[in-house]
Amino acid sequence: MTHTSLTSLANATRGALIGGPSEDARCGRVMIDSRLILPGDLFWALPGEHHDGHDFLAEAQQRGASAAVVQFDRLPQAQQLWQNGAQHSPESPLIVVENTLTALAEYAHWHRPNHEALVIGVTGSFGKTTTREMIHAVLSASHSGIRSVKNFNNHIGLPLSVLELNRSHDFAVFEMGASALDEIALLAEIARPDIGVITGIGLAHVEGFGSPEGIIRGKGELLEALPLSGFAIVPGDDPVTRAMASRARCPVLFVGESEINHVRATNVRLANQRLTFEVEQIEYTVPVSGRHFLTAALSALTIANEIGISPTNIAKGFASFQAAPGRCQVHHIGPWIVIDDTYNANPASMRAACITLRDWQGANKRLLITGDMLELGTHAEQSHIELGRSAAEIAVDGLFVIGEHADLVVRGALAGGLRPSRLAQCDDLEILLTALDCVLEPGDVLLVKGSRGMRMERVIAWLREKAEGAEVRDQGLVPNKSSNMFSSPRPLAPNP
Repeated sequence: MTHTSLTSLANATRGALIGGPSEDARCGRVMIDSRLILPGDLFWALPGEHHDGHDFLAEAQQRGASAAVVQFDRLPQAQQLWQNGAQHSPESPLIVVENTLTALAEYAHWHRPNHEALVIGVTGSFGKTTTREMIHAVLSASHSGIRSVKNFNNHIGLPLSVLELNRSHDFAVFEMGASALDEIALLAEIARPDIGVITGIGLAHVEGFGSPEGIIRGKGELLEALPLSGFAIVPGDDPVTRAMASRARCPVLFVGESEINHVRATNVRLANQRLTFEVEQIEYTVPVSGRHFLTAALSALTIANEIGISPTNIAKGFASFQAAPGRCQVHHIGPWIVIDDTYNANPASMRAACITLRDWQGANKRLLITGDMLELGTHAEQSHIELGRSAAEIAVDGLFVIGEHADLVVRGALAGGLRPSRLAQCDDLEILLTALDCVLEPGDVLLVKGSRGMRMERVIAWLREKAEGAEVRDQGLVPNKSSNMFSSPRPLAPNP
């Protein structure tokens, strides 16, 4: 943890330092949640949609915050709350700024050049967290570094991640998310990445970007921000991402499976939770459940090669990788294998999920449980129809759909040739779970996925409760083999 003088903090944020025993006082971690404050932390009061950090100044003081950053327009109330929390300890100082959110970005922007760590920025429509975690795992095998915490990838989370940098770090991997133009450019100005990684381009957040072309422009802002001395990594098998390379002033390295790439994977094999591939006749294995993890692995390997990490340490890093929660995590729940991909969903990641389920070996039945993909705007109808077609293409043994666009998924599945007896269109979660309960058998593999707002993790929680509640024999999970697998809880959409 880096300790910064309050005078430096005030100068960096164009703020005023008031109160406190000494202007030479120093602060530690920046925290925006008063409940997590430890002695010596700096509390940053951010106004929010539902809560205002200024309302929790007394609690932050009581928990030992060494100082707090507040806004001018809240100063009288802030001073009163801050004093109320002081109790018997000396009053700690306040740094008063025009806008605490803007000041947070300014502080992180000031903090970044004080550290020589190699900074890697990761953006794209999908796979950002997985790629971030993969890079961190591989580089950590031989170097000290940090990465964005959780999903800290926006105008609040990224500055907080940058402020975690200290002089012991050799590298940092920062995820950069956006839902509109100019947002990546702003994040890149704060983080000043040396290396940029594009994970892939799809329709995620197309409503905010306005069009697929807007997504390409927005994500490409990372490439434009890279210094001449840096380099970029771009998926080379996709003509869309390949065309983005011209926006970078620095060298661009293409990764993929075709011969046109600088770093090429060959002999790619997938066996459930084991992805194996070769690069320049050296074999690597990553403990993941889907082939779509390959691009993330190649990006991590390319960075490692460029900074001189040995193949042995790269392999060691891959072996230590663990998928982030809700991102194709495999759980053995009771007698079932459950692939938890509930964190989010867009057309590209849904397609990848279908392929993962198709390639799973040794399943009794392969069941796909999906919720709506959100924020697709005018692309929602066709994207959900295509999801149904993908489910039919991989010939799932059961497709359970819920959400406003469930009928479109069913329409696509029927058009793709999936038998109606394998479909369940459900009006709510309770109906979906009832339908699922009718067909579950030992050895089934279930893949659960949907956009964040659909809260598909509730299906995972139900499966855990079911497995923990009693033995499979006592749950009535084995259906009548002579009957159809299940009947739809509501009339299916007609064939188009």
